[in-house]
Amino acid sequence: MILAKMKEIAEAYLECTIKNAVITVPAYFNDSQRQATKNAGTVAGLNIMRLMDEPTAAAVAYGFDKITVDTNKKNLLVFDLGGGTCDVSLLSVGKGNFMVIATAGDTHLGGEDFNDRLIDHCVRKFHAKYKKDITGDASCMGRLRTACEQAKRNLSFSPQAAIKVDHLYGDTNFDTRISRVQFENLNKDLFMRCTNLIEKCLGDAKIDKTQVDAVLLVGGSTRIPKIQQLLQDTFGGKELCKGIHPDEAVAHGAAILAANLNSQGNKEVQNLVLVDVTPVSLGVGINKGYESMDIVVPRNTPIPVKKGGCFTTRYDNQTSVYFPIYEGESAETKYNNLLGEFTLEGIDPAPKGVAKIDAYFDIDANGILTVSAQGGSNGVKNEIVISKRNRDLTAEEIQTMVEAAARYKAEDEELKTRISLEDFVEKVKTMAMYPGLSDPEKKSMNEAADYVIAWLETNHVATIDEINKQKRELATTIRRLIKLMRGVIPYDEVLILSLEVD
Repeated sequence: MILAKMKEIAEAYLECTIKNAVITVPAYFNDSQRQATKNAGTVAGLNIMRLMDEPTAAAVAYGFDKITVDTNKKNLLVFDLGGGTCDVSLLSVGKGNFMVIATAGDTHLGGEDFNDRLIDHCVRKFHAKYKKDITGDASCMGRLRTACEQAKRNLSFSPQAAIKVDHLYGDTNFDTRISRVQFENLNKDLFMRCTNLIEKCLGDAKIDKTQVDAVLLVGGSTRIPKIQQLLQDTFGGKELCKGIHPDEAVAHGAAILAANLNSQGNKEVQNLVLVDVTPVSLGVGINKGYESMDIVVPRNTPIPVKKGGCFTTRYDNQTSVYFPIYEGESAETKYNNLLGEFTLEGIDPAPKGVAKIDAYFDIDANGILTVSAQGGSNGVKNEIVISKRNRDLTAEEIQTMVEAAARYKAEDEELKTRISLEDFVEKVKTMAMYPGLSDPEKKSMNEAADYVIAWLETNHVATIDEINKQKRELATTIRRLIKLMRGVIPYDEVLILSLEVD
């Protein structure tokens, strides 16, 4: 409805029909949120040429005025705090090129949250004074919200503000004052969440605060003095960029991209180059008695991008392979989020590990993901467009993923080491099937491999050193057989096994 109204306003002003549009979204919007936005645009009668991340759009608006004439690349941090979301993006900009290096965000942090804290404060004061609970009355709460939002705005240029609502509850009036210091104390933890996002973004980019050349403010909530003070403190007193209108910067940048896509505008507009990144790692779940995730696209990979991974069958004569698609930062899928799933059917029967299956993750310029798989001797294919999630990721869930990755780092390393040993055992078992080897050689390899398999089954909890010891002992057993394999087993497979042994 909002997009349809904006289309109507623009058509009235331009006196022509509008079909194409660039729509901006928060950088940390996940795939389902982006797809929902595209769907809304289509319902509103628009052809969505591109979804553009809001911090990138703001950087373009700023950059075309300040940086496109400068041949030297600069690191620009865009801090975008709006009504409902907070995005922090670090871009490398210069001479028409805008490359996102890293991004961090919270899709549930913004001006509305600051309003809610004021409302809760007032509800408590009203209850303490009049012993009446107004939270169940939608009309009362709506009028109180309006008054609190106006007070929040007033506190941006005044040390105190009044919150006054006549006849808030029946004949009872509400009249109080709040200071800027009180407001800042009410929202202290929310402000800290903002600065934590900056630290996370810079950490992902592996860039020190001193390497940031400019800090750009976007979004109406950046007018809050405490936000500006925290940003200045974070960057050692660096002057913040306030030269562009915080409420209009994103639309300005989207208009520049729209002109570029429509081949309109001046030379600088036509030379515009944008590179965004994917905010969360993407991969495939692998079942080995427990679920692990094989990352195909690491987070902060520039998009559009197409990356592939090679997979195989897990047992003899397997004719189908299940592909669960996850996003997250842990090696174990239980800490990640399932995006979608599909099965590659019709693979020709073969011994386990023989069929080679290529899976590709294709992320388009809008950040929407398509996963495809093809393999087996008959080249069967299947794919899925991840356009609907089981559930949307909240900012808390994203943060939980990151924290889990750190908290379970040792466990992840043990899991990866165990997987490496299992893969090595499977290679040995596969090599032992080749007819060119003598029966004693085959027996020696199979017995060594079976011993390790039995050890893994009885040692579900083991240290990395213990797992590596098993791998070294297995390698010692088959090392003497490597030379015998040459001329019997294809050279490239012997080479792979040799590298594993080394």
